[in-house]
Amino acid sequence: MATTVVFSSGPFSSDLARRALRGHVPDRVVVADGGLATCVAAGLTADVVVGDMDSVDPIQLAAAERSGAQIMRHPQDKDATDLELALELALDPAPDRLVVVGSASGRLDHLLAWAVLVGSPRLADLVVEAWMGDTCVLPVHAGAPRRVLGSRGGVVTLLALHGPATGVHTDGLRWPLGGEVLEPGSTRGVSNQFTDTEARVAVGSGVVTVVVPDADGQKSDGATA
Repeated sequence: MATTVVFSSGPFSSDLARRALRGHVPDRVVVADGGLATCVAAGLTADVVVGDMDSVDPIQLAAAERSGAQIMRHPQDKDATDLELALELALDPAPDRLVVVGSASGRLDHLLAWAVLVGSPRLADLVVEAWMGDTCVLPVHAGAPRRVLGSRGGVVTLLALHGPATGVHTDGLRWPLGGEVLEPGSTRGVSNQFTDTEARVAVGSGVVTVVVPDADGQKSDGATA
């Protein structure tokens, strides 16, 4: 299974980066601007660095270029965030699995855009696993049910961030859903709990964003089920 890792900007410890990448051997590494620092901290070499380069360390950028990374510079006045540019590059060629590693700190608008981007319908054909700090974010698209690994009693939240999600079925959660609709703007799916070490989420139409806070040991295996 071909795996591409995308690093977004923002402070991110090397320990968290290694935990997010646990079990993943990337075939390609795409970095959004200042995410290069996390890439280096994780011990990986960037294949592509993209963005307006307003937050990247110039010494690290020069080292990445010497190591063979492709540097794609964009003006600061642009219609997409650096992360969106990186995700577009990650789709060409499209991998089977996409792992996105980013920070949980910073501007709220960027964090909200980050959560929406990783669940984009453009990524529906990929197995996406995204890490916002120690929080794991797993988009579940229609026709592609997923297993989510967790700890008994651990918190898991289901959100409809891209419009209504219909036919939502869950197994392994304290408050199950049996074909219901999750609406955007609703908190119905917030703070559910694992009843065991694994849950299953399936969607009839739309997309559900599964959020596992403090996900040490609760990481999804990324598999469909």
